Amino acid sequence: MLWWNYQQLRVSSAKTRLAVIQKLADNRDPDAAGPLIFALQDKDANVRAAAAKALSGFHDQRSLEPLMNLLSDSAAPVRAAAAETLGHLGDPLAVNRLVGLLRDPDPDARSAAARSLDRLGWNPSTDSHRAIQLLAMGHMQQLVKLGGDSVPPLLEQLRNSEPNKQFAAVKALSQINDPRVLPAMVEALGKTSVAVRIAALGTLERHADPATFPKIEKLLNDADANVRGAAIEAALRCGGVRAVPGLVGCLGDKSWEVRRAAANALGALGEHSAVESLCGLINDPDRDVRETAINALGQLKDRRAIVPLVLAMLDVESSVRAAAAGVVERLDENWTRREDIREIVPKITAASRSADYWVQHSALKLLDLLKIDPNSPPAQPEPKAASHPALAILSEMLFDRDRDLRLAAATALGKLREKGASSVLNMALRDADNVVRAAVQAALAALN
Repeated sequence: MLWWNYQQLRVSSAKTRLAVIQKLADNRDPDAAGPLIFALQDKDANVRAAAAKALSGFHDQRSLEPLMNLLSDSAAPVRAAAAETLGHLGDPLAVNRLVGLLRDPDPDARSAAARSLDRLGWNPSTDSHRAIQLLAMGHMQQLVKLGGDSVPPLLEQLRNSEPNKQFAAVKALSQINDPRVLPAMVEALGKTSVAVRIAALGTLERHADPATFPKIEKLLNDADANVRGAAIEAALRCGGVRAVPGLVGCLGDKSWEVRRAAANALGALGEHSAVESLCGLINDPDRDVRETAINALGQLKDRRAIVPLVLAMLDVESSVRAAAAGVVERLDENWTRREDIREIVPKITAASRSADYWVQHSALKLLDLLKIDPNSPPAQPEPKAASHPALAILSEMLFDRDRDLRLAAATALGKLREKGASSVLNMALRDADNVVRAAVQAALAALN
């Protein structure tokens, strides 16, 4: 029957040739090895691969050289099948050829070579070879222990493998202390896999290298909300105040989770330029976002937020009302005496007639604190007194290049007790000089 098998392997269709190979493999007749070795030269890659796999059950030394020749086959499945079978043959003559296959562009071929080398008892002569073998076998934790020697093969996997292996490479690289890791993470930010981009951002966040911020900032506009959220955390750590414009932009994101993360980051930065944007978020449709924005304003400790926060004490959600009340008390214990609060009394009065019980209840409680009867006619506004002649000059001096002039202007404005100076003093809270800022805060306190 062998002659008939040879005949079929020469002239029949590829489908028939594959069936013949399967039959020979199942037969386990030692004489079947000959036709299978013959099939290793078949023009069809599927037939060659099937024949190589089938020979693993025969241990015929005649197949050694033909199988080693297939390690350079043009088809990756053929190379992988030949490498796998060479491991089962157990001949050390295949070791050198299999070592070369560890750098194969196909991951399956590399894995097959690594497994066969392990079966053959190969001990890598260098850590570099050991790293390649461990990567091919997927032993990532052992690979990480090799340190810098594992970086080149991991970089190759990051650049040339499918997304799940790219992710594994990023996770492994994140555990290695090597100067090539951060550039690799920046490179990974451009990968199509969401998981890879998020993993890379996590590593960059931990390293907190300011040089990586420009690349991270671009992902604040990523198509995926989870990536944008991770980019916010990384931007906060790597960019500091440079991240403020991008974070403010994220306050308008379509994802509530991104808006919440951006608000939280701006609060952590303590950047007063974000106060107005955060105040706008107090009216966000999502409760968690509103509450986070309120807490962020509490971290900024900027009294410009008091009026919006008082209005937030009328929120339909109890947790938001409680958060707003707590922050207002911390910002100014005497907030009920502020003139700008009187300007929002009509809004509070209107809320006291709300159909929502808790909004109505909260509004009435506010009016009681302000000692205003909701049923009394609204008080006529008192005519504004003319500003002190020195106010304009002192306000301009408050931003002079000379630090002593700024300090003198802040002190003088505090002594004037001119209510109109509050807005310009709030702007001066960002002064670079600690002593000037302290004088500005004292002046603001004097106005109240």
